[in-house]
Amino acid sequence: MVSRADIIASSEPVLDKYGFSGTGMDSLIKAAEVSSRTLYKHVGGRASLIAGVLDARGERFFSSLPNGGVTELFAALADWVDTEGARGCFFLRALSEAGHDDPAIAQRVMAHKDELAEHIAQCVEHDLGKPDRLLGLQVLVLFEGATHAAVYRGKDALEAAGVAAAVLLQTACREAADLK
Repeated sequence: MVSRADIIASSEPVLDKYGFSGTGMDSLIKAAEVSSRTLYKHVGGRASLIAGVLDARGERFFSSLPNGGVTELFAALADWVDTEGARGCFFLRALSEAGHDDPAIAQRVMAHKDELAEHIAQCVEHDLGKPDRLLGLQVLVLFEGATHAAVYRGKDALEAAGVAAAVLLQTACREAADLK
């Protein structure tokens, strides 16, 4: 018996590979190996299916991130790219292709991005011993940029961003020590 989770799981790789605009419901029905009636019964319409895929991907992504510091964060991103591939941010692709037409998709993307910013802020605080909003934002920009640059630069972009983040963190640690 097919479940909602099965349909969502089979839809994610299709949407990831062909995009949100380039994937019709027929392709998703075929990937799920169900009838259109079964698919709509379990997931509702297209927007609901995309929202479910975003929720599942977000849960998997955040479960792959460490609760440690910035170095571990970039190592986890490299592991993610090894496993999932380098096609840019799935969530931003969803926003640009489907989210502008559906507020529920846009809300999920923004919630994901807010959660990522908070997670990175916690990684910075872990390493620095105190919150630093600007440093958290800088590391976020490096993380997001590395995600996109890996599409055309490969894993070197991830390594470069991780090194840049480490330098920023070292500078912040030195400055904090100088203030004491």
